[in-house]
Amino acid sequence: MKLNWGTGIVIAFIGFISFIMYFVINMNTDKKLDHDLVTEDYYKQELKYQNDIDKEKNAKTLSANLKWRKTEKGMLISFPENLEPSNISGKVFLYRPSNKQLDFETTISLSNHNLLIPDKRLLDGRWNIKIDWNYKGNNYLYKEEILY
Repeated sequence: MKLNWGTGIVIAFIGFISFIMYFVINMNTDKKLDHDLVTEDYYKQELKYQNDIDKEKNAKTLSANLKWRKTEKGMLISFPENLEPSNISGKVFLYRPSNKQLDFETTISLSNHNLLIPDKRLLDGRWNIKIDWNYKGNNYLYKEEILY
């Protein structure tokens, strides 16, 4: 059986459309390719962004900023030594870009200058850490993308 050029073009179009439809359906149904927004109320957060900028500027005026390091027990966040730990309050938010279910938030309660986040709460990989804290009426913000 001999095919003419018109039949060949139709077969090529059908093959191309099938190829594209396969990828469209595959991308929409594959759960490992499902990515969520950083936050559900994105626009509301955007309106508060100037407050975050002011808090970050306040943090840069400190003699020493926050530091973190990985230890055997977990992530150890160190607050500046010249501040009184009992006057520090706030929240630590850890965001995992690859999995929304791993995100968590914890309050800051210090007896010394260190805060420990247990290793069992953190998987190895990329995290975004956001520490929104207050010391004697001054608000500070520390944000960083980390590899744990």
